[in-house]
Parts: sequence; C-alpha cells; structure tokens
Amino acid sequence: MIAESAGVDVSTVSRVLNGSPEEAARAASRETVASIRAWAARLDYRPNPHAKSLRTARSNLIGVLVPRLSDIVLAMIYEGIEDAAARHGWATFVMNSYDRPAEQRARAELALSRRVDGLVIGDAHSDAAFVDEMAARKVPFVLVSRHAGDHPSVTCDGYKGGRLVAEHFLQLGHQHVGVIAGESFASTGLDRTAGFVDRYRQAGVDVPAVHSAFDTTGGHEAAERLLRRHPRPTAIFAVNDFAAIGALGAVRDVGLRPGEDVAVAGFNDTPLASELPLPLTSVRSPTHEMGARALELLVSVMEGRKPVSECLDPELVVRASTLLGRPRGYGRLTERGL
Repeated sequence: MIAESAGVDVSTVSRVLNGSPEEAARAASRETVASIRAWAARLDYRPNPHAKSLRTARSNLIGVLVPRLSDIVLAMIYEGIEDAAARHGWATFVMNSYDRPAEQRARAELALSRRVDGLVIGDAHSDAAFVDEMAARKVPFVLVSRHAGDHPSVTCDGYKGGRLVAEHFLQLGHQHVGVIAGESFASTGLDRTAGFVDRYRQAGVDVPAVHSAFDTTGGHEAAERLLRRHPRPTAIFAVNDFAAIGALGAVRDVGLRPGEDVAVAGFNDTPLASELPLPLTSVRSPTHEMGARALELLVSVMEGRKPVSECLDPELVVRASTLLGRPRGYGRLTERGL
C-alpha cells in the first residue's frame, strides 16, 4: 500500500524503511525518501525486525560487553556506541562482565545466541585470551577503551596521558611521587602508569606503583600504602578519577591537606571531577567519540574491510587538587608541550 501510494516499487520502499540512512539515500532521491516515510507514518507502518532479519541474514543488533555500566566512563562510551549504531539503523544492548573471565564468556555466548551482527568489547584483558577465542571463531568484534593483542581497537592514548601528568608534577617540583596503577590486567592502567613512570625515569626518579581496583575504595587503600612510604610522596597520580577521589580521602584521613600537602591527579575527567569540593586535576579522554568510532570500526570489520585501530589524544585539565599553594600559570597541556 505504501509503494502504491508513493508511486514507487515495493523494493524501494523496503530499502528506505528497512535499510540504513545510507541505503535509503542510494535507493531513492531525497524527495522520494521523504514521501515514502510520510506515507509510512500516515498508514502507521511498523517494520518487522524478525522478518527483516530472515530476509537479510542480519539481526541489526550489536552486543556490547563492559566491566560494569555503573562506571560513568563506560556509560559515556556506551552512549557514543549507541548514537553511532542508531545512525546505521541498528539497536544495541549492553551486558556487565564485572571483569571476570567466566562472566565475560557467558555474556558473549548469550549475545551470540541472539544472533548479534557483531560485538563491541570494552572489558578485554591484556592477555587477550578471550578475544583470541572470539577471533578464532570468526566473530566480528572490535575493542573499545582497552586494547589487547593485535585486535582492532579504539582507545585513548594512556601512555601520552601519563606523561602529561608526570610533566605537570615535574614542573611543580615534585620528586617524591607515587602511582595508583589500577588493575594489572587492564591496558588502560598499564599504559597510563608506563607513561608516567617512564617520564620520571627520564628525570632520574624511580616511581613506586600500587595496583588497585578502579574505584574509590581501591584508590583509598592504595593511597594509604603509598602514604606510609618514606619519604612520603608529595604527589599521587591515580589512573582513573574514582581511584583519585579515594586517594583524596586517604590524604585527608591521615591528617594531611589534599592539594597542598599532597597533590592528586586522576584520569578521564569525568563530569564529577570539576564539581568536587576540591576540583580534581585530570586527563580528559574523549569517551563519547571513542564509543562512536568503535562502532564505525565495527562497521568496517563487518563489511570485510581491513580495520585500522585508533588511538585518540588525551588532554590534561589542571585544577586545584594539584595547584593549591602553587603558581597559577597552568592551564591545559598537550604532548607537544613536553
């Protein structure tokens, strides 16, 4: 009925209403596409996704695996994935693995049982065991936030971000520093720690690193361990903002002044960072863009093109947690300023 009303072939209607925006543009002129959609609205047409998947052998469904969506950074990455997927006419769903390999595999199997067209994996471990298995099974996937092995990924340049923090601390004169390095299996923490430690090593300083969970409790406990060292660190770099917030609490709890006696910096520049009672210096990562580009990279994988991994630039945003009682001539630093 829509084809008859709009004066076009049934196949054209199908490509406009069931395909991606790009497919619709190839199927008909802009005016014809608008006419078909207007008639579909008048006739209260609703696509049947099950019937469509039978015709195309595709579900138009993308599964996303993350450690936990309660983490605001992962939620912001997922928003980018979902927005990009919608532009292609796909739906997405997200599942938490809690960074446990058994849960990771179980969630992946559940996604595959729903005939997803591909996976975006945000919980890869540095040993690459799980993603190697997915690759061996020819499952279309890309990694986001973390990288592992030689698999296609979209990440923020954690190594460069760690160097930015180290350069900032060195400019402020900090020689006794420590790193809250995050989980030992996550490339995010490993890369950020390596960038920071390498820059200090170039300055002739060895830096102690303590691994922890990516949360406030882990950051608090790791900071307590660092603060018991002699000499006590005058600055601490935590590889994510939640661990940094925990570190601020630990500094306070031992009777020191956060930002004055001990400078603290984090990573990701979550919206919370600038709104804390003591605004947090943090490395900004392009979370939404990371998610959107990961989805586009998955498109290239599913279309059989050779995917090229992307590593996006970070930016250091300096606030009071490292500048109280310090010279105020600091704003934003980039790697070019090192």
